[in-house]
Amino acid sequence: MSGFHTLRVAALTAETADACSIHFDIAPALAATFAYRPGQFLTLRVQAGDQTLLRCYSMSSTPGLDAGLRVTVKRVAGGRGSNALCDTLRAGDSIDAMPPSGLFCPPDVAGDFLLFAGGSGITPVFSILRAALAQGTGKVRLIYANRDAAAVIFADALTALQVQYPTRLQVVHWLDATQGFASAAQLAELAAPLRHAPAYICGPAPFMDMAVQALQSLGLAPEHIHLERFTATPQTKALPSAADLPELMNDAQVHIELDGQRYQIDCGPNETLLEAALRHKVAAPFSCQAGMCASCMCQVTEGAVHLRHNDALDAKDLARAWTLSCQAVPRSAVLRVKFP
Repeated sequence: MSGFHTLRVAALTAETADACSIHFDIAPALAATFAYRPGQFLTLRVQAGDQTLLRCYSMSSTPGLDAGLRVTVKRVAGGRGSNALCDTLRAGDSIDAMPPSGLFCPPDVAGDFLLFAGGSGITPVFSILRAALAQGTGKVRLIYANRDAAAVIFADALTALQVQYPTRLQVVHWLDATQGFASAAQLAELAAPLRHAPAYICGPAPFMDMAVQALQSLGLAPEHIHLERFTATPQTKALPSAADLPELMNDAQVHIELDGQRYQIDCGPNETLLEAALRHKVAAPFSCQAGMCASCMCQVTEGAVHLRHNDALDAKDLARAWTLSCQAVPRSAVLRVKFP
């Protein structure tokens, strides 16, 4: 797979009993390639025994505040990628990574922010939080849910930030072991003081769903609710059978609008939009190539596609004709798509 660069591991930091941060040195020649925005992630190529896996991990470092890059990995029970990284990676090792990607990024950090994090979902949220405090002047309210106090990632750093920004930052910890799982009504009550602020949410799906319900009950507009969903990348990408792909086009004409440029390319049967674009040397954005990160998302403005796999777009996105170019196969003779 193209697009990978080799990064050196500078250090590893134990954050909790089951989470560690990986610090990367970025060579000067790669500084521009690995420039990033708060909330973005890296796609890592992880060697787990004789298996090569792709895993996406959000950066917990913040541009302008931290040298190099840092991702934070929490062990998943039975997870091949997370356990391989936490058990075998050492300072001085090298690992392949794609350049930073992802759309879970505020357009600016000048105003107020309402942040929700569950468990390791704190990773991109922590990057956004620190950027907002250091570069903006608004208030930040973080609602952070965990199993118990021992599971809180960045606990000391969050406490230090509250001391540093006593009038601007409020961190509300929710511990399931003592408080039970948070309901939408409880989250709404906690979020109410900053109900006007854009919200950024990352964590387990049930927690995020509750957070969205809470914000909807407070009247926050859908365009101000931002979600980051991650699932484990499939180990392999199996091509679908003909029965899974009705109305396939033998040869579709695809019109692409990207970065102010327009392209017309052909897309063969069983070929995704991304595969066709890269074959024609169109520099379409992508990362995981497994339908889970949304880096390759584009909007269909004419025609129809079939999505082989989707773990990134919700019903609202699909209703607005957003699709994933790495998984989208044309179902019409003419297709027009526009990248954001």
